[in-house]
Amino acid sequence: MSTIAENIAKVGARIREAAQASERDCATIGLLAVSKTKPAAAIRQAHAAGLHDFGENYLQEALDKQLELRDLPLIWHFIGPIQSNKTRAIAEQFAWVHSVDRLKIAERLSAQRPAHLPALNICLQVNVSGEASKSGCSPEQLPALAQAVTQLPNLKLRGLMTIPQPSEDRATQQAAFACLAELQAKLNLDLDTLSMGMSHDLEAAIAEGATWVRIGTALFGERDYS
Repeated sequence: MSTIAENIAKVGARIREAAQASERDCATIGLLAVSKTKPAAAIRQAHAAGLHDFGENYLQEALDKQLELRDLPLIWHFIGPIQSNKTRAIAEQFAWVHSVDRLKIAERLSAQRPAHLPALNICLQVNVSGEASKSGCSPEQLPALAQAVTQLPNLKLRGLMTIPQPSEDRATQQAAFACLAELQAKLNLDLDTLSMGMSHDLEAAIAEGATWVRIGTALFGERDYS
């Protein structure tokens, strides 16, 4: 069984190879370790192997781990669906939120961000595949949402995020990621972040400009939801 450190090295090699194939600087591609359902001990191992950025989907689970790992200089990203009653804790405890898909949530995050903290880094989640089961604003809703979020005082709109319909076909994968990159370019805002690509499709995402790849299974193994 591979150790977490070995898995991080393997994923790092995949990122470097994908960057080279796309003639990109791999320093522009961040590895966001998705640690949902994994214990704090696994995050501690990943940090010891060089990772600093961790993505969590479930708020209470994340808060428990943050408490347990408060001795480490970790950067926490919230990447799951956001309910209105969870915004205060997210605004207070995270540096990044990748999953904002409606203005009401953005307004609450801005209002509840503590004054002593820097602006909260925001990605707008876009449902590029149009799946009814997926969170995310539609491509048609995106321009108005993006403009509104840029006006909120305690948020910094960094870019877009998507979770496209899973596919094993490289061309299909790339088409979804290219769609997100094109939507971002059309906004004509000063954005620097494309949060896209997971364990099975990170190469396709990097080919289309991903700046964060969100990797869970390839680092920590299959998730246990029991």
